[in-house]
Amino acid sequence: MPSFSIRLAASAMGRRRFLGAVGLALLAIPPAAWSLEKGLAPMPDLPLAPALRLSDFQGNTLDLTQFRGRVVLVNFWATWCPPCRQEFPSLGRARQLFKPEEFEILAVNVDEDLETARAFAGTPGFPVLLDPNAQVTSTWKVAGLPTSFIVDRQGRLAFSITGEQEFDDPEMVTLIQTLLQP
Repeated sequence: MPSFSIRLAASAMGRRRFLGAVGLALLAIPPAAWSLEKGLAPMPDLPLAPALRLSDFQGNTLDLTQFRGRVVLVNFWATWCPPCRQEFPSLGRARQLFKPEEFEILAVNVDEDLETARAFAGTPGFPVLLDPNAQVTSTWKVAGLPTSFIVDRQGRLAFSITGEQEFDDPEMVTLIQTLLQP
């Protein structure tokens, strides 16, 4: 299970040493390979999104199925992940570009407690959900953080996004607008 192996490596090395090793590996990748199209992948056959039923900061349980009819960006992140911290503000900016009845963001904090996630996220303007044991994260086959998925209006996985993105980038906004078309 990839997410387990990442957590195991991070705990064995210590989070800071692990992140440093990941950072060095990323520096070896040429900047041209970091573009939006490199991290964005269409999902073949548009499979139904896996179950996602988690609690938010207020203890309310949210279920992905209650957002059927909207395009939903599901973002898996953690506070110890520098790229996650970097992209997080763009989620809020992207959320403001669309009508709430058409588009929603669900930010899933992975493997951390409520206080840690809330201290970083504050009140972002979109639901932040807690997956303290990474059980939901593993069913979504998240291999690393940050990873995001765009779910279409019918509840199908349309795109996966690996790595840090600026979600208010014009290319991403155009992609979301395309999925919003009837």
